[in-house]
Amino acid sequence: MKIATFNINGIRARIEALPRWLSEARPDVVALQEIKTVDEGFPRELFEDMGYRVETHGQKSFNGVAILSRLPLEDVSRGLPGDDSDEQARWIEATVMGDKRAVRLCALYLPNGNPVEFDAADRPLHTGKYGYKLNWMRRMRAHAQTLLDREEPLVLAGDYNIIPQAEDAARPEAWARDALFLPESRAAFRQILNLGLTEAFRARHAGPGHYSFWDYQAGAWERNNGIRIDHLLLSPQAADLLRDAGIDRDVRAGEKPSDHVPVWIELDT
Repeated sequence: MKIATFNINGIRARIEALPRWLSEARPDVVALQEIKTVDEGFPRELFEDMGYRVETHGQKSFNGVAILSRLPLEDVSRGLPGDDSDEQARWIEATVMGDKRAVRLCALYLPNGNPVEFDAADRPLHTGKYGYKLNWMRRMRAHAQTLLDREEPLVLAGDYNIIPQAEDAARPEAWARDALFLPESRAAFRQILNLGLTEAFRARHAGPGHYSFWDYQAGAWERNNGIRIDHLLLSPQAADLLRDAGIDRDVRAGEKPSDHVPVWIELDT
């Protein structure tokens, strides 16, 4: 089972690029982020004609996540538990039925968290968008623990808006005061990992120079000034099935690209 995560930065803007990549890469399941449309506005027929089942959790103009799957999907649920007042569309999960075993897939779009406000001692304040990010990560950790307690293959795939380590950025110093790289953000990410999850890409690839996002501005792509913020975290049961992982870097050089590229894993299911 090939599972990918891809922040497409608007389904309308990627109406040609996404089907092109799907045809070339042929993933079995894709977690999409930033579809930027309500459910009714998603062009589901286009992907159904390509053999994909489509489940969306959309929002007008912002956010929005989706799952495309060639395999049967069961028990679809939308929204991250823990705050009934949260109306942002950032989480959808479903059970993907493989040939030999099922995999619970969560497609997530973790909040960016910027801008960050700092106090007089230059410490980040846990207010506003940054406070929302940290609280969302606490809710995610609690829900991930609930899912892990089921002791089944689990994949948490998405745009985490977290640069885990300095080697995951071409210029880490440029991100020192950014919500993606603040110590509190990285600590919250580690707390999720420390539940017993495996970061799939790093389980297969070490060292610097691996990125999944390049800004549209200042020639970031041309200068390879990238960061790695798109991740797939695996439960122990899923990690045991891991065969390979990679980043489809060349997608960024295509026509009308997203600022993210797909990150994928292969599981023996």
